[in-house]
Formats: sequence, C-alpha cells, structure tokens
Amino acid sequence: MVLWVFGYGSLIWNPGFDFDEKLIGYIKDYKRVFDLACIDHRGTPEHPARTCTLEQSTGAICWGAAYCVRGGPEKEKLAMEYLERRECEYDSKTLVEFYTETDTSKPILTGVIVFTSTPDKVSNKYYLGPAPLEEMARQIATASGPCGNNREYLFKLEKAMHDIEHEEEYVIELANEVRKQLDLPEEVKALLKPVVSRVPVKSQTQTHVSTLQGVFAS
Repeated sequence: MVLWVFGYGSLIWNPGFDFDEKLIGYIKDYKRVFDLACIDHRGTPEHPARTCTLEQSTGAICWGAAYCVRGGPEKEKLAMEYLERRECEYDSKTLVEFYTETDTSKPILTGVIVFTSTPDKVSNKYYLGPAPLEEMARQIATASGPCGNNREYLFKLEKAMHDIEHEEEYVIELANEVRKQLDLPEEVKALLKPVVSRVPVKSQTQTHVSTLQGVFAS
C-alpha cells in the first residue's frame, strides 16, 4: 500500500515533504483556476492572495505532478499531516485518476488524493470565485504575506509548467496581465488599492470540512 498525492500549484515545484517517486501527468475533467483566497502564506486576511484550486470541467485536463510516499503508515501519516497543515484553506480531498503521456486511454494510477475547494462562498469562506482578468491580476500584483508575495507564486507556477513542458494558456495570460500591472506608472499604481476582504482568520483548531477517505492507492 502506498500514498499518492497530486499537486497542481506550488506542490509542483516545492512539495516540502519526503516522497519516494514523482510522476508528471494530468487528471481529467478538472481545470486550474485562481479562485481561492490565501490569507496566511502569500496574503493576509485584509488583503488575501489568489491561489490555485480546481474547478470541474468536462473534457478539461490539468497537468501537474503526482507524488508517491512509501515506507509504511508512519511515513504516510507524517506526509499527510504536513499537507493538511499546508493546504488548510482547501476544504475537500478528492480521489482522482492520474494519466501520463505514455498511455492516455487508461489511468496509470487510481485513488490519487488531490486537495480541492468547494466552489461556494456560503459554505467555503476561502472561495473567492472568478473575477475579470484585470481584477485578478491587480489582486495578485499587490497581495503579499509571510511567505512572500502573490505574484511570485504565479510566476513560479508559470515557470514550473514550462519546466514540465506543459505550459498553460490561462496561467500565461494571467501572469502577463500581472506584469502589465507592475509596469504601470507609479501615479497610476497609487490609485489601484489592493483588493480588501473580510475573510476571517483561521483558528489553530480548525478542521477540514471533509474527512479523509480512501487515502491509499494500490
């Protein structure tokens, strides 16, 4: 029995946990969107960052990296505990099938865990929802937090997708719009206030909405 986790955001270039194998591939019927608030890494409760989550979309594919953790229950537990702390703004875990370019007709892995976010602003306080490209770019260009600024997250994702040879038009378009925002004259930038949110600060004891199910893939 082994644990497999799919990363589609910062996990692609910075997994941060001890893993035994990494595969580049994709999942089907999901697309990457910048619709999730981050208030403790790349943003703050007053000025949240926008980070990746997944949106169900029939026929879409989302490229990323699948990580395998072997070595017994204790090692797998440590990896999941780390991921749950890191991905605390995602309120769901979904089990997906993972494909590679080697065989696109059938999954190479099943039961792969992916952290996702419920697309509902009422039940999920971290879900921002979609916004016009210019508005998202302005928010990403101005947000920052303890782990760095929001634009660095986006630019690193853009580079990571290039590095795995699966660049994504949506990511490139958003990154280029952020660059345009950063190139604005200083007097114009002064008029662009950061996007303000009333997303509450998480308590240390907050738990995930969904429980972990089917953690292991055979």
